[in-house]
Order: sequence, then structure tokens, then C-alpha cells
Amino acid sequence: MKTTITGSSGFIGKNLSAFLTDKGHMIYPLSLRDQDWKKHINMDGDAIIHLAGKAHDTENASDPEEYFRVNTDLTIELFNEFLRSESRDFFYFSSVKAVADSVEGILDESISPSPLTPYGKSKLKAERYILDADVPAGKRVFIIRPCMVHGPGNKGNLNLLYKIVEKGLPWPLAAFENRRSFLSIDNLIFIIAGMLEHKNIPSGVYHLADDKSLSTNELIQTVNLALDKKPKLWRISKKVIENIARLGDRFRLPLNSERLKKLTESYVVSNLKIKSALGIEKLPLSPEEGLIKTIKSFRKEK
Repeated sequence: MKTTITGSSGFIGKNLSAFLTDKGHMIYPLSLRDQDWKKHINMDGDAIIHLAGKAHDTENASDPEEYFRVNTDLTIELFNEFLRSESRDFFYFSSVKAVADSVEGILDESISPSPLTPYGKSKLKAERYILDADVPAGKRVFIIRPCMVHGPGNKGNLNLLYKIVEKGLPWPLAAFENRRSFLSIDNLIFIIAGMLEHKNIPSGVYHLADDKSLSTNELIQTVNLALDKKPKLWRISKKVIENIARLGDRFRLPLNSERLKKLTESYVVSNLKIKSALGIEKLPLSPEEGLIKTIKSFRKEK
């Protein structure tokens, strides 16, 4: 199988490329930074997986128009090339943030999107163009909306938790009650490989997440388990923590309002639709197993 991947040098791209190569795929990296990228598309390949994009800036310092230039305009150009090509499948990696910045209940594919940030809006605009297109018979188009992806080589927001636990510091946010969905890189790769192999999976929007959500306190307990430490959970007043986060906004402290929101808000994502399409009851790794694998990798990277 011939598979073109944009963003192949990124965290997801590297892992996905290596996995598919081991399964016999011929991988064709495509850099959209090259002004002549259209000349390098494999027009007779089997699939195009579009991972490249401008990521969400938690500091909110990016030019909003840059999100639309990269996440919307370039995606549309690439999709149009797919329509003209012989490729059968097109995967657009969007985000759950194209749907909602906060979630009440469980986020599934039936929700009406209402993103608030330029990042989410740019992803949604590309989604709508793709979903409204007249796709030739025999082609499949997938909108992939993953929640927070983690794995060895990608620390993200887990790095802050890792540092706190590694230093033996207590977790001061135990008063916040929440649940969040995560997605291990192993489960993500398993899903994408399955979608490529199962020719009967229909086009459409698919949310990707691990099989169950975890509270931040459960996450802290899992990090401690990975590091063979005993959890230290402090239930400090929410108001006190929120005031500290506001100071972090002003003085660029490790804890700011954006990071506090990411660590303590509830954001539960359903993966029932994609599991039903694949005909499976559960993904290879549980949330705890995936997180332990990620956390243990941090120590090896030191």
C-alpha cells in the first residue's frame, strides 16, 4: 500500500510512518512547506494522511490568520489534489477543539460544532469544505478528531505532572473534580491502520479517544504508579489556586489560567462510533497502560 503522509516528521507522523512501514506500506513524506509540494504528490497512491497543521498556541500569541492559512487553505489545496488523484482514502486530522472548547457530558460526533479559538475555527472551516465536497465514487474521506495524544517522545501537558511527582511534590489541585479523555499513540495508530485495512468503513467524522476517561486525581495516581511513588493529593481551595493561575498569566509561571483549565476541566470524548466501525469492543491499551508507558519514557529521555 502506498501512503502519503504530511507532517511525517512530527510526533504522530513519525510513529505512524514507522508502524505502517513495518506493516509493508510504502510511505511518501510530503512537506507542504515546499512551495512546489504539488509536484511531489504520489498521484497513484492508496491513501493521503494529512497530519500537518498549525498547533494550538496555549500562550495565545499566534497570528489568527496563520491558523486559517495553514489549517484551512493548505488543507483545501491538498484535498483538491486528492480528488484529482487516484488515491482511495483521505484522512484529515482535525481536532475535538474544532467542535467544542469545553464539554458538558460526553462529546460524540452528533454535536453541533461551536469552536471559540482561531485554531478550532480554522480546523472546522477545513472540515466543512471537505464534507461539502462532491467526492467521486470509490473514494473515502475521513475527518479524524483526536483528543489529547500522548506517548514516548511527546510530553505535552503531562510534563508538568511528571515534574511535580518526580520531585516528590504534592498535587495541589485535588479539590478539582473532573474527568478527561486521553489517547495513547499506540491506540491512535491501531485505529488508523484498521481504517486503512477495513475497506468497508464508511466516510465520515470519527472521534478518537481511549476507552475511558480519567480524573486529574486518577491521572496523578497513575503518574505516581509509573514512578513507583506514593500519591500526595492536597485539596487546596479552588479560589486560591485560581488566583495563583492569574498571577501565572502575568508573570509567566508554570501554572497559568490556560494550563489550569487544561489540567482541571472535564472533557470526555466518546470513541464508540469508531470502535463500532472497526468491529471491536476495546482498544489495545487501557488509559492507565498508555499513560504509564508515556511517563516511564520521560525518565529514559533524561
